[in-house]
Amino acid sequence: MKFIKKDFMLQNSTAKKLYHDYAADMPIIDYHCHINPKEIFEDRKFENITQVWLGGDHYKWRVIRSCGVPEEEITGSASDRVKFQHFAEAMPRLIGNPMYHWTHLELKNYFGYDGVLNGETAEEVWNLCNEKLKEDSFSVRNLIMRSNVEMIGTTDDPIDSLEWHEKLKWDSTFTVKVLPSFRPDKAVNIDKEGFTDYISALGKAAGIEISSVEDVKKALSLRLDHFCSLGCRASDHGLDKVVFAEASEKEIEAIFKKALNGKEISEKEADSYKTAVLLHLGKEYAKRDIVMQLHYGARRNTNTPMFKKLGPDTGFDCISGVSCGEEIILFMNALISENALPKTILYSLNPADNEMLDTILGCFQGTEIAGKIQHGSAWWFNDNKIGMEDQIKSLANLSVLGNFIGMLTDSRSFLSYTRHEYFRRILCNVIGGWIEDGEYPDDIETAGALVRDISYNNAVKYFSID
Repeated sequence: MKFIKKDFMLQNSTAKKLYHDYAADMPIIDYHCHINPKEIFEDRKFENITQVWLGGDHYKWRVIRSCGVPEEEITGSASDRVKFQHFAEAMPRLIGNPMYHWTHLELKNYFGYDGVLNGETAEEVWNLCNEKLKEDSFSVRNLIMRSNVEMIGTTDDPIDSLEWHEKLKWDSTFTVKVLPSFRPDKAVNIDKEGFTDYISALGKAAGIEISSVEDVKKALSLRLDHFCSLGCRASDHGLDKVVFAEASEKEIEAIFKKALNGKEISEKEADSYKTAVLLHLGKEYAKRDIVMQLHYGARRNTNTPMFKKLGPDTGFDCISGVSCGEEIILFMNALISENALPKTILYSLNPADNEMLDTILGCFQGTEIAGKIQHGSAWWFNDNKIGMEDQIKSLANLSVLGNFIGMLTDSRSFLSYTRHEYFRRILCNVIGGWIEDGEYPDDIETAGALVRDISYNNAVKYFSID
């Protein structure tokens, strides 16, 4: 039985034309992901489909856990074949879940399998995929090139050496741009465990001794310069919430000293320090034409026993109820008041924030580029059909959809580029529906140009991809 067909998710004739004639063949700018640049440089080949699919993928781990499988057979020492079997057996239950769509798109596009994965077909799929993975065309670099990717933005800590990015920069055999993105969360999170050790490591990476907040700022700026020397186009901030709590330099310095001395600091004190560092970074990004990405609204590591057992990023995060529109406004206003607001992408994990964010965009746009302030693509728990449709429609209703920079994988997998296809099919279906309902002219060239811009062209301009 074939599942993924040519017109998958395209529900009207205009949507089909928009996707096949305008969106499908556009290259990919994957401006935010979590793949390992070392594996790209070394051109890793995977031994089996479990390594490709289940290694580090907390989306899939959550699905398997929800079916009552013991942790030993998900992230533990069970064989890769056993882990794959559990994933396959979970698939039929995933009706309405994007994982079902992603999985079958990947099987069709990369492995030529257009059947249905389940417990009965698991052995067939396991053997087919593993045989294909032996081919040179399934090495990491070849998977990227086969996916029509032009640029990858990885996620990197300021203390990272970036040695693999540097090697890739000078490797003329691989033409895809692999650029570091600046992720300074550990320098911002003064209230998190390990802050003092991290500040020491940051100082070593920057070549200075850090004893003050000004030293922190200097160290971050120095590391940002190093990132820029290797083509950095964006920063990324994973925030519990956006904060804005101004304080004097003297007060912030006292808070920093307390933290370095191992003393407990209050939430208000932490917010004041975070505000000062984030404002500094915003100004530094603006100077260097670096895009600032602000992700917020995740409640992380909610299951304490499992966090102690497995650590972070293992599938125990959820949407928090936090809403911080007022703080976002104050933060952006403080930067724009000093003519120092960088290009900014806002992501909330809570879809209830869509309309709020889409109205905030219009308050802070600039003349440097169309759509300077962006509402990021439906993120994490929202990158499903309904979440993408809701984000697209809200952005269209309250801002300018034609300026949107489109999709990103936000993934650790080298097969996740099908998420761009998934997004493009949904985008074309929404726009096609509006045209067929008479809500937009039946001008396929204009609509097609819009689709191409959202799929690719806008991101090229926004991130200054040469």
